[in-house]
Amino acid sequence: MRQDCKYFESRSYRNGETVRKCDLDLAPEAPWRCPADCAAYAPRLADVNWAHGTAITPPTPAEPIAEGLAELLDAAEEIVNAAGPQILAEVEAERRRAESGRSGWRRLFRRR
Repeated sequence: MRQDCKYFESRSYRNGETVRKCDLDLAPEAPWRCPADCAAYAPRLADVNWAHGTAITPPTPAEPIAEGLAELLDAAEEIVNAAGPQILAEVEAERRRAESGRSGWRRLFRRR
């Protein structure tokens, strides 16, 4: 991916895993490459002439040799997006149950 693009984001976790992504979700083959003709590409201006320390993004892992990688990632994204409404409904139901157990005074003076 173009690490000099202002929409590139990288985050490392304690277990050593690193997430590389496009904030605009325009890189279907992330974390390996951005589209060659990405219309949203804009150079990152904030770190011009900065001296980078040890918090530099680790190198990108080797790209797997697989056909249909973009389709696989799209299918995974659809699964995650499909779970969203169900999770929100469960949280809302739990919130309603918690509110119904409150006393009258608490319900009357609750914060919104």
